[in-house]
Amino acid sequence: MTTFLQQIVNGLSLGSIYAVFAIGCTLIFGVLNIVNLAQGAFFMVGAYLGLEMALLGLPLPLALLVALAGGGVLGMVSELLVFRVLRRRGGHKWMGLVASLAQARLLVGLAQEIFGTSVHGYPSSPVTAIVWEVGGVRVQLLQVIVVITAVILMAILGFTLQKTSMGRAIRTVAFSEEVARIVGVEVGRTILATFFIAGALAGAAGVLLGLLFNVVSPFMGEHMLVKGLTVIILGGLGNIPGAVAGGFLLGLVEVFSVAYVSSAFRDAIGFGLIFLILLVKPTGLFSGFEERRA
Repeated sequence: MTTFLQQIVNGLSLGSIYAVFAIGCTLIFGVLNIVNLAQGAFFMVGAYLGLEMALLGLPLPLALLVALAGGGVLGMVSELLVFRVLRRRGGHKWMGLVASLAQARLLVGLAQEIFGTSVHGYPSSPVTAIVWEVGGVRVQLLQVIVVITAVILMAILGFTLQKTSMGRAIRTVAFSEEVARIVGVEVGRTILATFFIAGALAGAAGVLLGLLFNVVSPFMGEHMLVKGLTVIILGGLGNIPGAVAGGFLLGLVEVFSVAYVSSAFRDAIGFGLIFLILLVKPTGLFSGFEERRA
């Protein structure tokens, strides 16, 4: 039972990071019906921005805000210089997929030139040393901070989408760009805001993962991108609650597979379970924008 509860704690902290990253990918898919493969690179850049701010002595909350802003700016650049240009020229959405992949490779190459290929870690902090033991279960203060931060980010996003004019505009564009234009929504600005939010979430997720595992490298985004795409498919294409549920589910499955089977089968078991779920419910755990559009 102690091992089981320990893995629940570990899985929730990991799953919260997956969820934050995945809802950014889900937002873009829900609005434009495309996948931005540069999201993983934004995640990596966010981790490095947070690391550099921490090395400069900034408190972790400020480092997180810098990573949020940096990821958001990269998201806007991706929209302005890649996706918007392709839309205006009538490019197929698969062209955007390839262009975003090229953007990701460019950012990874720049990170290698600036930081090298070795793995870096965040500087030691009193926060990382605080550990509580409750009934034999070890809970790190850092894990609590990661989960709370992730929940706050998801709550802010939920409030923005449901209670603000920008959120209503995003939901309208996600339903239909034509309808959005008819009711007076500035589609271009709304799409730009969506990319900013998605990039900011990716940057924040990079900091959270870098802190939790104390590992930052130029290639960390590629692995996270696969996880994020898996989660949005599992949760239902374009569905934010589904992405949240899928993120936590994947995190729990991974840590339980390491604890009870072997770390070598971590990804195999996780993806295998997801494959079985999708065989039963191909649309994912929740229906998404694709069903509503149909």
